[in-house]
Amino acid sequence: MIVFEEIIAEKTGLTVKQVKNTIELLAEGATIPFISRYRKEMTGSLDEVKITEIRDEWNKLKELEKRRMYILKTIEEQDKLTDELREQIEACMDMTTLEDLYLPYKPKRKTRATVARDRGLEPLAKILMNQQEADIDKAAERYFTEEVESVEDALQGARDIIAEWVNENQRARNIVRSRFRKEAVIYSKLVKGKEEEGEKYRDYFDFSEPLKQCPSHRMLAMRRGENEGFLKLSVEPDEEKTIAQLEGLFVKGSLEASRQVAMAVSDAYKRLLHPSIENEFKALTKEQADAEAIKVFATNLRQLLLASPLGQKRVLAIDPGFRTGCKVVCLDKQGNLLHNETIFPHPPQSDRSGAVRKISSLVQQYKTEAIAIGNGTASRETERFIKLIRFPHDIEVYVVSEAGASIYSASKIAREEFPDYDVTVRGAVSIGRRLMDPLAELVKIDPKSIGVGQYQHDVDQGNLKKSLDEVVESCVNLVGVNLNTASKHLLTYVSGLGPALAQNVVTYRQEQGGFRSREELRNVTRMGEKAFEQCAGFLRIENGDHPLDNSAVHPESYYIVSQMAEDLRCDVRDLIRNEELIKQIRPENYVTPQVGLPTLKDIIAELEKPGRDPREQIEVFEFDKDVTTLEDLKPGMELPGIITNITRFGVFVDVGVKQDGLVHISQLANKFIRDPNDIVKLHQHVRVKVVEVDLPRNRIALSMKGIDQKK
Repeated sequence: MIVFEEIIAEKTGLTVKQVKNTIELLAEGATIPFISRYRKEMTGSLDEVKITEIRDEWNKLKELEKRRMYILKTIEEQDKLTDELREQIEACMDMTTLEDLYLPYKPKRKTRATVARDRGLEPLAKILMNQQEADIDKAAERYFTEEVESVEDALQGARDIIAEWVNENQRARNIVRSRFRKEAVIYSKLVKGKEEEGEKYRDYFDFSEPLKQCPSHRMLAMRRGENEGFLKLSVEPDEEKTIAQLEGLFVKGSLEASRQVAMAVSDAYKRLLHPSIENEFKALTKEQADAEAIKVFATNLRQLLLASPLGQKRVLAIDPGFRTGCKVVCLDKQGNLLHNETIFPHPPQSDRSGAVRKISSLVQQYKTEAIAIGNGTASRETERFIKLIRFPHDIEVYVVSEAGASIYSASKIAREEFPDYDVTVRGAVSIGRRLMDPLAELVKIDPKSIGVGQYQHDVDQGNLKKSLDEVVESCVNLVGVNLNTASKHLLTYVSGLGPALAQNVVTYRQEQGGFRSREELRNVTRMGEKAFEQCAGFLRIENGDHPLDNSAVHPESYYIVSQMAEDLRCDVRDLIRNEELIKQIRPENYVTPQVGLPTLKDIIAELEKPGRDPREQIEVFEFDKDVTTLEDLKPGMELPGIITNITRFGVFVDVGVKQDGLVHISQLANKFIRDPNDIVKLHQHVRVKVVEVDLPRNRIALSMKGIDQKK
């Protein structure tokens, strides 16, 4: 019997016990964030990455097992399942090999080989395959019928059958696969007559590269060109060498029968094996390119979601514009809309004095503590305008990414939240809230619309959605969620909740006026024991009935903290943030068969800084005041910039000219870089040097080599 745990343990480098316990937890309905945070004793403190790896391998093996059962049943129904074949299928742990074993028994549509068999030519094929018959013409004549009228008809039919045997031979398929793997070249050619329409794919009009060296972004670009009808792709190893290797497997001797087998082998490769294995490798490389692109997107999204929050401050947010004006909104500390207004400080109206009076009045009236400006059209002009205003108290000004804001403002979510306001007001509110808490606001937007990553529309959309949803879930649970203020959309991503329970939580909150304790969650409609277990530790209640309800200590562990407090002769409230008392705790004294040191150390860390936010402090950023357009850029200039996107081939940087520049991976540092994420992160403030400015194509080449990033 195949033991999944042992296979996964070997593949992941983990112990069988770690894998077994993790699978058991997953099978019971535990989420990955919950397992990672609250079941460290069972998994040996595995992080989310390793738990996800176990889950994915487990799912693959379950799919393999399901397919294996189907194949065994199908072959058995044909009365062709020998003990040897059953043993091979049951021992097989690879989907490709499993399909190879099934291929000879797979129900076929009408093929040249099935037609030849129907004409009674299989015995002749066997004679040829034995390669011992001296007079094949005479042998062929024995199979003449109304449908087989000549020697060539008979031999052709026999060769068709042999070609199918070659195609279905596992060793033959592996020879071709090995050739593809080692030496295949991907070719991209222009589809005739598409030169002008396909101009953007000019680099691939006549392109070739060893398949194993083709990076994911190039593969996806060529695939897009093919899907749009501009390019034709093919993947080929050396045909002559591959056929020669196949002949070595099947051709024996030098009789005429052997020549017929050689002809059949060549036909099998060109007509059956090559197209089949080419499709297999095209699918495999697409899958690998998808995985790479999705990984890039997921990494960027994680960094974006965990961007530094301003926190609960009164914010004035501006969605800047020229002709239609700048939409201004005032938000309270919870992000509620208090007031909206439109000002026209820029051409064509240019009412700067009126705009100054209005902004000054709003700042004073709503006690504004910070100003958020969207980074779209008229952003730099609006930032300069705001910074010229003298306010009665210090106000920090932040430029905020608008990526996806227009998607949100026109969405059903925004219409439900602000039914009486138009998209411009909703967009401005979103900009302000993003400054206060990027995570809470960005969860309302489809991650694909946020605009970080590469070729997101070309990858498998199901896999992309699954990966991005998991990133959002991971980030939400890492930070924790305020149970009494979180939106339904934020609550949806909390471990164990989902859309229906999130709505029930909000409904209960509205009806009861908020939660006083985590225990109250049990009163929420359809909140079962498992859902409570999974979500409770990630939900926070400020000033609740229990002091630990505003921490990451799970309710199941409250008794441990109570025991610690009792041993120190104090109250739980006295213990929280009290360094003197916390230092006296000896975690080893509280170890039980269920609770080990990893959990106890987490509890003590929470007592020191309950509900700590893992995100970094926000920093104000300023572009170079003298650079506002592409024409202002000159090679050799050193400028401040913000990283807006990270890809495998480099990073894009906003230097304040409404067109991001590219720092190619080779220009990131004075050393070899395999992955840009190893040295930079999204929204990082960096210094860059202008290498080249291509005005006709709106392209900026930048470098970070040899530049002091601490300036």
